[in-house]
Amino acid sequence: MTEITRVPLQPLAKGSKSKLWLAAFVAVALGGGVAAAVRPQLVDVQTLRAGQGGNPTPADVILINYVGKLSNGTVFDQAQRVPAQMQGVIPGFAKALAQTQAGGKYLVHIPAKLAYGDHAQGPIPANSDLTFEIEVLQFANRAELEAQQRMMEQMMRQQMGKGAQGGAQGAPQGAPVGPDGAPQ
Repeated sequence: MTEITRVPLQPLAKGSKSKLWLAAFVAVALGGGVAAAVRPQLVDVQTLRAGQGGNPTPADVILINYVGKLSNGTVFDQAQRVPAQMQGVIPGFAKALAQTQAGGKYLVHIPAKLAYGDHAQGPIPANSDLTFEIEVLQFANRAELEAQQRMMEQMMRQQMGKGAQGGAQGAPQGAPVGPDGAPQ
């Protein structure tokens, strides 16, 4: 990797401008050293199995299976059926998830700068590039999931209420009950 050393800017001497352009042209022609030094680091997402539909948005919650590995192959984390919020993961993971589809399986390489950078995180050493194998099971908007959860809770309360009414008297649900509470 090419390093850039900062130097103070000084006025250019007469005729230096053409030498500067020539030097930049040669540097790019000889392998793009200058261009590579300023190019942003990207997340590499390889499709192992294509999914279907659209891509998740920052407002979505994604249900995934994943295995996370260090560049030496050591597994640092893995889980099944994990809900991940796009806004609650490292930047590189969010960028990768935004390129996935439900039902797809992906191999993702995240550079250290888009992971934990120069900070160690549990079993992950500082400045570690990360690799993930991710299977996207499904995703939905957080608001939709919360509405579904409220509906399920309401149905559960209704079911519990019906069970308590019929079952409290000792009669099967729907069986006629006499004035003393005994089944008829």
